[in-house]
Amino acid sequence: MSLFASTSGAADPNALSEPTGLSGSAHVFLILGTVASVGFILVLLRRRHLRGKYAMLWTGLGLFLLVLAIFPGLLATVSEWIGVHYAPALFLVVAVGFLLVVVIHFSWELSRLEDRSRTLAEEVGLLRTELARELARQEHASGSGQLSAPSGT
Repeated sequence: MSLFASTSGAADPNALSEPTGLSGSAHVFLILGTVASVGFILVLLRRRHLRGKYAMLWTGLGLFLLVLAIFPGLLATVSEWIGVHYAPALFLVVAVGFLLVVVIHFSWELSRLEDRSRTLAEEVGLLRTELARELARQEHASGSGQLSAPSGT
């Protein structure tokens, strides 16, 4: 189906033809880029620079993109099934949706870590205060020649 259909039913010689897909070199470049991305994720995982749950997420995404790179017609087929007339639009919507979920997840993680950091800072403050009191008590006790058991026990 061309972008400009003729009303008489005959093919219009000036009509734009459907895109034929990627050129051979573009297809190879896309596959190599995707394989490099998956390889980079695996290297990060192997060096323990990427936690397991995030590695699974990014590896899954990389494999999904690899399937799309190997079979470029798959996106068009899925677009037709869903009823999207322009396959790259479907890819864009899915990509934006994925990134939205990732941003929401990272915001949740950040909030959780901020709460944990605040709790740890408060605990460190309490421990420092307790240590200062204990040191002062020991100094006072050693100055008067007495040693006593630590307080709080």
